[in-house]
Amino acid sequence: MNAALPFARAPHRLLIEPIVRHALEEDLGRAGDITSELTIPKDACNKATLVARTAGTIAGIVTADCTFRLVDPELKFEVRIPDGSSVQSNTILATIEGPSRALLTGERVALNFLGHLSGIATATRALVDAVVGTKARIVCTRKTTPGLRVLEKYAVRCGGGFNHRFGLDDAVLIKDNHLLACGGIRQAVERARAGTGHMIKIELEVDSLVQLEEALSLGVDTVLLDNMTPQDLHRAVAMTNGRAKLEASGNITLSTVRAVAESGVDYISSGAITHSAPSLDVALDF
Repeated sequence: MNAALPFARAPHRLLIEPIVRHALEEDLGRAGDITSELTIPKDACNKATLVARTAGTIAGIVTADCTFRLVDPELKFEVRIPDGSSVQSNTILATIEGPSRALLTGERVALNFLGHLSGIATATRALVDAVVGTKARIVCTRKTTPGLRVLEKYAVRCGGGFNHRFGLDDAVLIKDNHLLACGGIRQAVERARAGTGHMIKIELEVDSLVQLEEALSLGVDTVLLDNMTPQDLHRAVAMTNGRAKLEASGNITLSTVRAVAESGVDYISSGAITHSAPSLDVALDF
């Protein structure tokens, strides 16, 4: 089991709680958990465990804790394995003790978050492990589930990755459609620089070494190398020679990420780690 990563700091509860509350409201509907209320005595209590059925990297313990405390503040939630930890199958992640009705009411929402976020952390960890020994950092994108970005990007951090932009207001990222809409690289960069403060970075997406040379001549902070071959990535690193940070993107998989990293790029971005990661099998056992 890996220790929790120091930079995998959880979002503030003020950010987590509205997301979890919305999920509970969706599940409870208009009449609440009628099955538990009709079948289980009000004073019945149990102790349950959250268990990872398969090996992986954990993210979402904080959302499970929030879920059960929103359902019933008197429930006792004890974390056994913190977010950011890698575990083997059948590992107990947390124990919850209290009214049986409350345990069952919160079960599905807690597991939905925990399984989904742990899947993202696990997929991220696989890419991070694949590039060990290079300087490349694995970063996520804005290809996130609407409404869940703050949690999904947290899960990436739990897996050892780093966050790209959280939103459109974080930094300037000039992509191909921006260039087509505004008339070219120089126009886009000069207009962006004229309207940004000193804290805002400018990144430009290019898909050829010719575009890269123009981008470097304009002094952008970062260049996104889109769908380039490992050979062209090596050439791009040599051309840049430290004048800008380089980010490789496009069709990043476990089978290709090592070759991309060995080109010498600084960052490798993947949308798949958030939009296509399979959920980790996590269960609640009484």
